[in-house]
Amino acid sequence: MRFVFNNPLTTYLLFNTRHSHTLFRSTCLCPGRLFKIKRILPSSYFNLLKSYLNERQFETKFNGETSSHFHIHSGVSQGSTLGPLLYVLYTSDLPTSRDTTLGTFADDTAIFAIHEDPTIASLNLQQHLHIIEKWLKKWKTKVNESKSWHITFTIRKGHCPAVNIHHTIKPQTQVVIYLGLHFDCRLNWKEQIARKRKQIDLKTKEINWLTGKNPIYL
Repeated sequence: MRFVFNNPLTTYLLFNTRHSHTLFRSTCLCPGRLFKIKRILPSSYFNLLKSYLNERQFETKFNGETSSHFHIHSGVSQGSTLGPLLYVLYTSDLPTSRDTTLGTFADDTAIFAIHEDPTIASLNLQQHLHIIEKWLKKWKTKVNESKSWHITFTIRKGHCPAVNIHHTIKPQTQVVIYLGLHFDCRLNWKEQIARKRKQIDLKTKEINWLTGKNPIYL
């Protein structure tokens, strides 16, 4: 993230949609997905995926008892091979902005806004969020509130003004996790290194216990 140091301040929002690439929740309706699939893929692929998505049923087992069958009006089987592909197709038209940088991976979405003035940085980020709000409403998708964070990357003191999604202020934090990495607000990798060292120490103890060797700590 070299740009953080070329420009004194970067504000960043990470949010997670409630439907993941392995399971589309009820917020992702099947007609919307089929509409996008038909618009993007050839008719033969559309018909194949349509037969896969339509007329699906599920049942629940608990304490040896099995429920009746119920129709699935939206979603795909959890852990399915086609899940990631269907998610990419569904979110391929997620709106962008010339004043921000948008990054997506599976159901994680990250938005960066860079400016020397923290107020303008947050304003650019908020304007992009307003555009995304319309997309979310149109395609009946919800943001997972418990997995949404706002962080400011800078070597200066202070933070960018808060931003919101659907009038809900996103909590500001000192560390965020993205793609398995811990990013702290100064990007010094202190949190990431500390966690990795702890993990290595635990694995080393396990190996030493199995081999009977004296423990070695990093």
